[in-house]
Amino acid sequence: MQYRIEGGQLPVVICSVAPGESLITERGSMSWMSPNMKMETTSNGGVGKALGRMFAGEALFQNRYTAEGGVGEIAFASSFPGSIRAVEITPDRPLIVQKSGFLAAESGIELSIHLQKKFSSGLFGGEGFIMQKLSGRGTAFIEIDGYACEYTLEAGQSMIVDTGYLAAADATCSIEIVSVSGVKNMLFGGEGLFNTVVKGPGRIILQTMPISAVAGSLSGFFSSGK
Repeated sequence: MQYRIEGGQLPVVICSVAPGESLITERGSMSWMSPNMKMETTSNGGVGKALGRMFAGEALFQNRYTAEGGVGEIAFASSFPGSIRAVEITPDRPLIVQKSGFLAAESGIELSIHLQKKFSSGLFGGEGFIMQKLSGRGTAFIEIDGYACEYTLEAGQSMIVDTGYLAAADATCSIEIVSVSGVKNMLFGGEGLFNTVVKGPGRIILQTMPISAVAGSLSGFFSSGK
């Protein structure tokens, strides 16, 4: 497979697919394709894995697109202004991504649910609780809300991230949802009740414009049913 990412802040990844080669994506992610791309809807691993993807914010079923009779072309556009990142997944380097962050991947990639270590804090921590795990081998494309900032954390090094701003992290990183310290800070600080603490070693990708933050900013401009 060959690909190119175009569109600036309204990105699309356009993939050139070899005969017999397949790509997987969530339902509705395909934007356009050549006529020789055959689509097949599949649970891709059975009911258990399909339910796991659903809890991670993805569709119950996935679509598999295979080029038949020659080289095919297929495009996947981002659902929100930002960027698309191509990441290489190997058995020894899986990646944890935000829910709904998966766009498309080669057929050797497996998508599963990833839960935080502390269930109780994660349960009330909003977006940071349930994330997705990309494992297997191949190229995957993930959506970033806004601009992507990348850091490499050494062992023991950590970053405190406002919930929702963590787009992806190597599986070697530990991710924990923690409550903001101090009652006054929680009530009047304006930063919410929870933060995400990511500890190295590993790479993390942060995003500047989470959909949830944009929705919260715009909510005050909409009338209440009038």
